[in-house]
Amino acid sequence: MLKLNVPDMTCGHCASTVTKVVKSVDAGAEVTIDLPAQTVTIASAADAAKITAAMDAAGYPAKAA
Repeated sequence: MLKLNVPDMTCGHCASTVTKVVKSVDAGAEVTIDLPAQTVTIASAADAAKITAAMDAAGYPAKAA
């Protein structure tokens, strides 16, 4: 389980994009978004570094929450 703080995630479109980015790394990932807290919780077998790198590339830098 990976929990990330994503301060640039401010709206529903952002949340949708973050979900798509995570699923591009691991299509089977379970993604839970908490928009008011600007956090995303990810259950995935993929390497956390790959997920955060993909999020950075998409314009949503993330840090461990």
